Amino acid sequence: MENKMPEEHTRKNKISRQGFLAVAGSAAGALALVQISNTKAKSNHGSHGQGEHRWGMSIDIDKCIGCNYCTYACQAVNDLPDDMRYNDVTKEETDSGVEFFLARPCMHCEDPPCVHVCPVGATYVREDGIVAMDYDKCIGCRYCEVACPYDARVFNWRKHTEPNKYVPEFGYPEVERRPRGVAEKCTFCSHRIDEGLERGLTPGIDEAATPACVVACPTGARVFGDLNDPESPVSQELSKCKVSIRLREDLSTSPKVFYLPPRPQASSEGGAENG
Repeated sequence: MENKMPEEHTRKNKISRQGFLAVAGSAAGALALVQISNTKAKSNHGSHGQGEHRWGMSIDIDKCIGCNYCTYACQAVNDLPDDMRYNDVTKEETDSGVEFFLARPCMHCEDPPCVHVCPVGATYVREDGIVAMDYDKCIGCRYCEVACPYDARVFNWRKHTEPNKYVPEFGYPEVERRPRGVAEKCTFCSHRIDEGLERGLTPGIDEAATPACVVACPTGARVFGDLNDPESPVSQELSKCKVSIRLREDLSTSPKVFYLPPRPQASSEGGAENG
């Protein structure tokens, strides 16, 4: 049976191509559209999330193989139906015709537009920088969905009672299903982070305290940790790479998801000369 993608999911793919193709062109090409950061992971943006921890993620475009395990694990753990995805993985193509995969969760911005437009305070920034939702306050106006420049929001149009097809292969539900009529998004698996810290675990190192998408990635493309800690996995990954990209940095949202751009590939001629 043909598996047709929902109209909203198709729209998101289209926007992804329009807005994010520059990611894999080259580091030089990306400079025109986004800010290239010296990624020592310093906290120098915004007035939100000034707590002890500041959680962030890096995604290595060269390592992403488009397997969608991150998406499937997210669907299982957050008990999501297939027409609601917190994490999109789309196939893109550079100007030179090289294909790559772009994984896109919530960016957990330092200065999130979704928070500014919420009329009831249902969307807010935690002390650790995670952009969170209070579903009891959400009135379903969808202002946050419209304001998000990354299309990271989904809306729960109906009550979901069907079984989750990603359970148990990719995990088990760890949070309750949300009620109909609320906006939803990636939470960096904040429930895992909170419970893990209470148990003395380290997010980004201990799997039980780390976002499901990071744990599920078979190639290590995703790395998570505390951006305030220079010894955390994400800080070490960013320091090692030297250069990273934050999507739509021109909007001053200051995302806490960093992309490691494709590294230049040595030509066969150059390889022969150096061989």
